[in-house]
Amino acid sequence: MGIIRFAQNAQMASDTVIQLKKADIYQGKTIILEGVNLEIKKGDFVYLVGKTGSGKSSLLKTIYGELPLKTGKGTVAGFKLARIRKKQIPYLRRKLGIVFQDFQLLMDRTVTENLLFVLKATGWKEKTKIKQRIDQVLEQVELMDKRNKMPHELSGGEQQRVSIARALLNKPEVILADEPTGNLDAEISDRLIHLLSDISMQGTAVIIATHDFYLMDKYKAKTITCEDGKLLEPK
Repeated sequence: MGIIRFAQNAQMASDTVIQLKKADIYQGKTIILEGVNLEIKKGDFVYLVGKTGSGKSSLLKTIYGELPLKTGKGTVAGFKLARIRKKQIPYLRRKLGIVFQDFQLLMDRTVTENLLFVLKATGWKEKTKIKQRIDQVLEQVELMDKRNKMPHELSGGEQQRVSIARALLNKPEVILADEPTGNLDAEISDRLIHLLSDISMQGTAVIIATHDFYLMDKYKAKTITCEDGKLLEPK
């Protein structure tokens, strides 16, 4: 099986942000996916599908350093996964934006304070630049009017947009979204996939693990499948 390659924008076709070669994806001592070959470039918009337990989340966790790459080669945003040290993982994650199904917001802080926490944790110090960046991402996800709200005052869709804003803060090379619409209704899910599609068009690679075939049909993109312990190329 050859390397799976996607490049929606020809101008960005030479900019690889994720590359796996003959990589085995493990959960503990168990191989979940064997011999994975994958290449993702800037601006790619990709769906990752497969049954529950087929390896989607394990693949994403390997990409962002939650699971170690034990065999094969892997490079993500310039970091070599097989050689990465624990203290380097936070630096890898600064180049990635991660969106979870359950939002994972700090419930005792406002929207602005959630974003401020991330910026300070990743080394931002200048108050003016911090405010500017928070304003930029809130405007991008259309939540400027919710900046002083607590998470419990927001709808599920608004909370997920806050999590996307959080993922965008450090201008990531890749956004990894693990079932981002899993807890949302159809209309809100539609808006979120539209937003992520727009983000990819601005040059950020987006990988979405999903079961939402309706939205996949509406927002068509390359699709890779986890099946029978393999990562399958699109037909």
